[in-house]
Amino acid sequence: MPRRPDPDLEGRILDAAQKLWKEGGEKELTMRTVAEAAGTNTPAVYRRFRDRDDIVRGLIQRTRLEFTALMERAASPEQAGEFYVDFALSHSHEYELFFQHEYELFYSRRSTHIGKKPGRPAVEIMKGKIAEKLGGAPHDYARLTVALWMLAHGAAMLLISKSILPQEAKSARAVFTRSVRVLLHHCDEVARR
Repeated sequence: MPRRPDPDLEGRILDAAQKLWKEGGEKELTMRTVAEAAGTNTPAVYRRFRDRDDIVRGLIQRTRLEFTALMERAASPEQAGEFYVDFALSHSHEYELFFQHEYELFYSRRSTHIGKKPGRPAVEIMKGKIAEKLGGAPHDYARLTVALWMLAHGAAMLLISKSILPQEAKSARAVFTRSVRVLLHHCDEVARR
C-alpha cells in the first residue's frame, strides 16, 4: 500500500526551522538539522523545499503574514507604529531574519525566486490608515509611510540590540510615540494649508 503524504509536514518543517533560527540563528539552519527537528528525513524536506533559501523564504512569508494581520488590526497609524515596534521586540529573531534576507531572497538580481515578487502589504495598509486619518488617497502618503517605517525600524533595532539600555527603553518608547504623533500632526497641518 502506498504511503500517504503528511499534510502537516510542511508546517512542522517551518516550525522546526523557526525554532532552530531562534536558538542559533543562520548557522543552525541546515536541511539535515531541520529534518531532524521536524521528525522527518532530509529527502522529505527536499521534496517540499528546494534548498535552505527556500525554507528561509517560507519563514519570511510566515512572518510577513503574521505582521500584516497585526497591522490590519491597528485602529490608527499611531497604533500601527506601536504594533510594529511591539512585534519587532516580541519576535526579534523573525524580525532579524526578515530584514537580513528579504531583499536578497526576493528582490535582488541574484534572487532565484521564481514568479511574482511579493508586494509589501504592510506598507499599503499603513498608507491606508494615514489616509483614513488625514484624508486624501493612500498614494498621497507614500513618503510619510517611508518616514514612519524608518522611524519604527530604527526604534526597533535600537531596542533589540540594546543600544538603548533596557532601563531607558520605556522613555525611548515614549519618544518614539511622540515622534510618530508629531510627524502625523505636521502632515495634517500641511495638508490643511
